[in-house]
Amino acid sequence: MTGHIYQDVILEPHVRLFRGAMGAEFLFMDDNARLHRANIVDECVQSEDINRMDWPTYSPDLNPIEHVWDMLGRRIEARQPPPTYLPELWRPLLDEWCNIFQDQIDNLKLSMPRRCKACIASSDRHTPY
Repeated sequence: MTGHIYQDVILEPHVRLFRGAMGAEFLFMDDNARLHRANIVDECVQSEDINRMDWPTYSPDLNPIEHVWDMLGRRIEARQPPPTYLPELWRPLLDEWCNIFQDQIDNLKLSMPRRCKACIASSDRHTPY
């Protein structure tokens, strides 16, 4: 994904509208992925008056969705036979998304205070997660 695609597919159709619905209290959480910090993305976020959460440099483990993507990736890799081309991937992704148990998401949410403490203790270096 590029900054242009991120702006066109995520920011403009979803984040901008959600920010409009939420009002001034809206705080956008993304991480320091290169595409999230592209100039075009920064300009879009500023022009839409979207406030971003400060994000520690080496802390993708603080973004819960990263762990969900990891779960999905592991489930797709474990399929036999695994999908071999993009159009073949859609159905297995939907199936595996629906098969993630709510308790897995709940456990992930419950782990966030521990992850935050580890991040603070690491002084903005890599954490053990």
